[in-house]
Amino acid sequence: MPPNPPRARTALFVTCLNDALFPATGRATVTLLRRLGVEVDFPAAQSCCGQMHFNTGYREETAKLARHFVDTFADYEEIVVPSASCAGMPAEAYPLAARAAGDPGLARAVAELAPRVVELTQYLTDRLGVEEVGAYFPHRVAYHPTCHSLRATGLGDRPHRLLRAVRGLDHVDLPAAEECCGFGGTFALKNPAVSGAMNGDKARHVLETGASVLAAVDNSCLMNIGGRLTRDGHPVRTLHLAEILARTEQDGPLPGVPVAEAAR
Repeated sequence: MPPNPPRARTALFVTCLNDALFPATGRATVTLLRRLGVEVDFPAAQSCCGQMHFNTGYREETAKLARHFVDTFADYEEIVVPSASCAGMPAEAYPLAARAAGDPGLARAVAELAPRVVELTQYLTDRLGVEEVGAYFPHRVAYHPTCHSLRATGLGDRPHRLLRAVRGLDHVDLPAAEECCGFGGTFALKNPAVSGAMNGDKARHVLETGASVLAAVDNSCLMNIGGRLTRDGHPVRTLHLAEILARTEQDGPLPGVPVAEAAR
């Protein structure tokens, strides 16, 4: 039999939010991918994708970060991103930023690179063709589908399929799941009263599920919802989906979190 073809060169774009505030998500992503036989590089030159700049109207400044992204990841055939919002930037925003900067060369480079940038759950289900990843997480979990994952990146039911395949996990539906949590990047800063009301509704729906853990694919939204839950004195943990999928029976239950009835 001919030997198996070598896997594509794969890089992790960890995102600046994860790198600065949630490094456990990046570590979990690498642990998970290695368990599935994927070796990932971490280009040290990577920086911000420019989402805050773009959403605030600074398109030419976004173009500078787009150029840096292209230069950093040009040699990779797969760029895996544990964030739906950041994963969508090359296809959604970079062409507009390149046009605003009057840089057709950047536009061509973005068009070539963007199809290689893929959000983590899409990579697992579509590129690797797996749903059961060897995970164990004996807790009751609700999933919040972030706005970008629903309306831009189009993840659909991929995260749910991955969660339902986790041994011991009790997956519960989140009421009004498709409603925004109120974060929206700079929206939460510019419109704090509206954002706070939306976040309050989301937190209330999380509590209605009786879940011990709220999962999502964007730590920005988890930070927003988790902050509200903590401020109001509720013990619900927020955890990036990658951190759930990376855990195995060897890790055991998550410390300080009730074990689900179904797993006892």
